[in-house]
Order: sequence, then C-alpha cells, then structure tokens
Amino acid sequence: MQTPSQRPLWQIYLIFLAPMVLSNFLQGFSGTLNGIYIGQMLGTQALAAVSGMFPVLFFFIALVIGLGAGASVLIGQAWGARETSMVKQITGATLTLGALVGLIAAVLGSVFARPAMQALGTPPDVLDEAVGYAQVMMLILPLLMVFILFTQLLRGVSDTVSPLLALMVSTAVGLLLTPALIKGWVGLAPMGIQSAALAGLVGNALAMLFLVYRLRHKNSVMAPDRELWAALRLNREILGKVLRIGLPTGVQMVVLSLSELVILALVNSHGSQATAAYGAVTQIVNYVQFPALSIAITASILGAQAIGAGHLERIGPILRTGMLINLCLTGALIVLGYALSDWLLGLFITDVDARIRAEHLLHIMLWSILVFGFQAVIGGIMRASGVVLVPMGITIFCVLCIELPVAYALDAHFGLEGVWMAFPVTYLAMLGLQTAYYRLVWRHKQIQRLV
Repeated sequence: MQTPSQRPLWQIYLIFLAPMVLSNFLQGFSGTLNGIYIGQMLGTQALAAVSGMFPVLFFFIALVIGLGAGASVLIGQAWGARETSMVKQITGATLTLGALVGLIAAVLGSVFARPAMQALGTPPDVLDEAVGYAQVMMLILPLLMVFILFTQLLRGVSDTVSPLLALMVSTAVGLLLTPALIKGWVGLAPMGIQSAALAGLVGNALAMLFLVYRLRHKNSVMAPDRELWAALRLNREILGKVLRIGLPTGVQMVVLSLSELVILALVNSHGSQATAAYGAVTQIVNYVQFPALSIAITASILGAQAIGAGHLERIGPILRTGMLINLCLTGALIVLGYALSDWLLGLFITDVDARIRAEHLLHIMLWSILVFGFQAVIGGIMRASGVVLVPMGITIFCVLCIELPVAYALDAHFGLEGVWMAFPVTYLAMLGLQTAYYRLVWRHKQIQRLV
C-alpha cells in the first residue's frame, strides 16, 4: 500500500478535500433546514428573533475560525516534522483559549443580551424572544467554540474524515431534536424558539463524545490522553504565534461580512425583486465557493506539513496542483451552474420576471469564482509559512478600495447589473496583487518553521 508521501499530490488533495467539502455542504444545509423549521413551525416572528442573533454569533465564529486557521498551520508544521508533543501543546493551548473566550462570552451574554439586541435594532415585537434565544445561544457558546476549533485542528494532521463524521452526528441530532422540542413530541417539554439552540447543545455534546471515542479508537495523535490534558493551559509563546496568524484571518472575515452588508443595502435600493435575486444568487454562489475555499485550506495545510518536514521543494508542486484542482473542480461546478441556472433559481424564486433577472446576474457573477479560487490558493500557500498580514491587507484593500467604489460607480451607470460586475473586477484585482506579491516577494523570502 502506498503511504501518503508516495501518493500523487492530486490524490492527497482529493482525499483531504472530499470530506471537507461535504462538511461545508452539511453545515450550510443544516442551517437552512433549521431556519425552515423555525419559520414554518413557529412563524415569521420567531425567525426574525433568531436572525437578530446572527451578527453576534458571526463575530465569535469568525474569531474561532481565525484561531483555528492559525493553530492548524502550526500543527501542520509540527506534524510534518513528526513532533507529536508539539502537536499536543498547540492543540491544548488553542482549545483552552477557545473555551476561555466562550466562557467569558457566556457570562457577558447572559448579562448584556437585552442591551445587545436593542443596539442591533431588533424589532420591539420580537425583542423578548430574541433576548431569550440569545441568552441560551451564549450559554452553549463554550462547547460550540471548542467543537468547531477541535474539528479545525484535526485538519492539521490530515484528518478530515473525523470532523465530517462528528458533524454528521451533530447535524442528525439537531435536525431530529429541534422539531421534537418545538412541538413537545415523545413527552418532551415544548421549548419554543429556544429549541434550535438546545438541540444544538445536545448535538455538539454527543458529537464531541463521538469524536473522543473515534480518536482513541484510531490511536490518533489528537486523542485526549494524559499529555493532551496536561497541555490544556494558556501557553503564551504558542498562543502568540497562533494569534499572529489567526487574528488577521478573523479580521478579514469580519471586513468581508461588513462589506456584504453594504452591497446588500445597495441591492435593496433596487426593490424587493432585486433583494430576492441577491438572496437566490448568493445561495448558489456559496455552494460553488465552498470547494474553492476548501482547496485553499488544503493547500495551506499541505504546505505547512511540507515546511515542517523540511521539504520546501514541494511548495511549488502543491501550489500548481491546487490551481489545477481549482480549475477542474470549481470550473466543473461553474459549468454546471450555468447549465442548470434556470432550474436552480426556480428553487428559490417563483416569479418568472424575477427569475430571469436573477439568472442574468448569476451569469455575470459565476465565472469569477474560478478567479477567486486561484487567488485563495496562492494566499493559502503563503499562510502556510506564517505570512498573513500582506495577503490579508490585499484582500481588505480590494474589498474596501475596489469592490465598494466600483459597485457604486457601476450601479450609477448600469443599475443592478453594475453591482454584480464589481465582484469579477475585485477578484481579478485580488489575483493580480496576490500573484505579484507571491512571485516578487514571498518566493524570495527565507522560509522557516514557526514551531
């Protein structure tokens, strides 16, 4: 049997990639289904109350993803060097910080939930329900943050199957338990709007137990043992490196989300049909973007492992293979999106005129996801060496100084279509600048291990 190092790079990519893409799809699908449960079984007001919590929750998820991105690069380097003790130290320190942030958020959320919901402009008719939901969500945040972090860290040791299986457990429990709690089935007390949060708590707890059992059964380096328990402390040196790589990623996510709100406000000015088109096109684009982002994460982890192992000559092939897989996989999804655009949009929009308009917008936007994927892979390779500030700066510059001004300028000349033209322009600028920095600066740097 071939060892991972003997396999062709494209096989290593796909083995790593497939479970991650399925995990992303499952997360998106479960969120959509939960929204349907709440909207259909509890009504529009309940859905509005739950939606009010999203900006707060997104902030903490962005922070967790940032921490996970930084830690998984360090773990990848340590794993590439076969330093299992360092893998455990990084894992323990990162999980401890995640749990501590979650506990602080839980305490503050319980106390300040009402002022926070009021500050976010939650409508008065759903304020009480929104506060109740927010308090429960903040209380389960410590476990949620640890679960998300742990599944991210496992990628650093090339384990993407365990997170997928754990997510399947969490999702299945949540999707079965949410309607049961809403309606009070099988003797359960009806919990109303808090049902989804409580179901999520049970689902995450069972998924963590499953994960611990699976990792111990596999004798994984990440399995909880005496050494990992001893590493559960705030190691300042390790956490400094994690935050140096991870915080820029979190900041980048927050800036991207805020820019999306600005774009949405611009779209809303064109009326409800435009807003509906935006929502439908975004849903489809997200499912094409998932694989592109997963390819970039894979490139980053494989690059980190190569650096840790001292095989710097593998960086070039890892980059080229990532670009080729993006071309084939993301490209195939884009072709499929064009071919099925009318049917896909029909799942969201019933009005014929609105659907035709949305289809035109999708056709403007869809091809540019390929460009987005290329620049994400280049950024992922640079992140593998701990270089994050310049790639982050390029992304933020392109969003704030190109995407938003171009969207407003083209909106004035072409209307709604002009807003969507801003996305391809931005992605092309990102690709050009990331490529220039990679070729002219990063390739000439002396790459060293971070741990």
